[in-house]
Amino acid sequence: MSDTPERVEIIGQDSPEHRFSSRSIRSFVLRQGRMSGAQQRFMDDMLPRIGVPYQTAPIDLDVVFGRKSPKILEIGFGMGETTAKIAAAAPGTDFLGIEVHTPGVGALCKLVSEQALGNVRIMQHDAVEVLRDMIPDGTLAGVHVFFPDPWRKARHHKRRIIQPDFVALVASKLAPGGYLHCATDWENYAHWMLEVIAAEPALENTADGFAPRPDYRPLTKFENRGLRLGHGVWDLVFRRRG
Repeated sequence: MSDTPERVEIIGQDSPEHRFSSRSIRSFVLRQGRMSGAQQRFMDDMLPRIGVPYQTAPIDLDVVFGRKSPKILEIGFGMGETTAKIAAAAPGTDFLGIEVHTPGVGALCKLVSEQALGNVRIMQHDAVEVLRDMIPDGTLAGVHVFFPDPWRKARHHKRRIIQPDFVALVASKLAPGGYLHCATDWENYAHWMLEVIAAEPALENTADGFAPRPDYRPLTKFENRGLRLGHGVWDLVFRRRG
């Protein structure tokens, strides 16, 4: 589970790009957190190599990774363990991970270095702005949103990242057949996600409701502990219509 998931409030109208063209987003407050010495060292060494700075113009992801290959965007990778495992198991696919929590960035830098993962790049920025400003339409093979903040209280539901405007923006960045994969351990949020994503006309559900956990998403220690205690986990996998 991500330690500091992406937190956004989205209010807008018109096309996906226009919806996010002004300051209609109330995003996270960047918290530095406590960095271990190892995290700081690996971050100082690796981020200049694998970090992607934010800019307000589209980027060519093939240039960023130095090859032409499927590109997956992960929003809120936490401490990076899942990202590293998925990337290690899929060397032919490239992964751009976004996380605002500095210790998490340092932790993933450490994993990338130790495992010599050449198919991971990192951004420390607001994921909505990255999608809006930097990712060209129709270029992503997939988007992962694993265990985002559920904002449990009803009055805070508008702060959940899975909102109609956000889903429309994600859909516009997916190539035909590209997928949006969300996972949560909060049942109320799972049903919220299912309702919101199913309402996006550009996407179709790959399952009848919730999906079985795909083999590529490993179980985390947190998730295993929750399952032993009888807690549920819900996956949703939607694909961009052709």
